[in-house]
Amino acid sequence: QVRLDESGGGLVQAGDSLRLSCAASGGTARDLALGWYRQAPGKEREFVAAISGGGGSTYYGDSAMKARFTISRGVAKNTVYLQLNSLKPEDTAVYYCAATPTSIGAANLRNLNKVDVWGQGTLVTVSS
Repeated sequence: QVRLDESGGGLVQAGDSLRLSCAASGGTARDLALGWYRQAPGKEREFVAAISGGGGSTYYGDSAMKARFTISRGVAKNTVYLQLNSLKPEDTAVYYCAATPTSIGAANLRNLNKVDVWGQGTLVTVSS
């Protein structure tokens, strides 16, 4: 059973940066595509970014996210990072790590229904 543990959230000011981490355990990391979603208060869960098992392919929710956020995997491939730059108050949300088998593919992590495992979430609060 794969488990995802996020960390790195917190309270920051607009313009600051944060790096979120998600450690995958209980499975073979290279067999997992990993990604991030976020959910702001009163809103639906939203796709942020995903990365393939080997780290060679990345996907972002939209061009604005791609411009300010960067997804990457650690050397051991069992950790995925989300670098958040130039944070804005509207980035305030609970950020969730997500995983799906590489047979499904990182691109399909854009579909919430293709997520196989969720982390518990880490809260990012951006003050103005």
